[in-house]
Amino acid sequence: MTATRTPGEINELTEKIIGAAIEVHKALGPGLLESACDECLCRELAMRGIPFVRQQSLPIGYKGVQLDCGYRLDIVVAECVVVEIKAVETVLPIHSAQLLTYLRLSGIRVGLLLNFNVAVLKDGIKRLVNDF
Repeated sequence: MTATRTPGEINELTEKIIGAAIEVHKALGPGLLESACDECLCRELAMRGIPFVRQQSLPIGYKGVQLDCGYRLDIVVAECVVVEIKAVETVLPIHSAQLLTYLRLSGIRVGLLLNFNVAVLKDGIKRLVNDF
């Protein structure tokens, strides 16, 4: 599921994703549902020519069998960054744990946890890495 990119290329890509998310947040502000933030961010990524897949299925390998347990990654950008969208009052440790689990299961090394329910989006951005 992962594309081969250098750490520098991945860092540049995460900057572009964050820039797109900031644009969405500036235009709409806090208080929207996660689904609306997701939709608007995907529109912004498309307008910027950044490749992504929405709601990518994430099967779980268990004892040699791939099981479809219904997990979906909110957005996978350029096959190398998982973006998890939140619109919550407070990002909890479980949200970070969820993203780290998604990274481990998908084989993708970098993830962005974006909480749109903040006054200034920079306060709602968390970058997580799995063996980066």
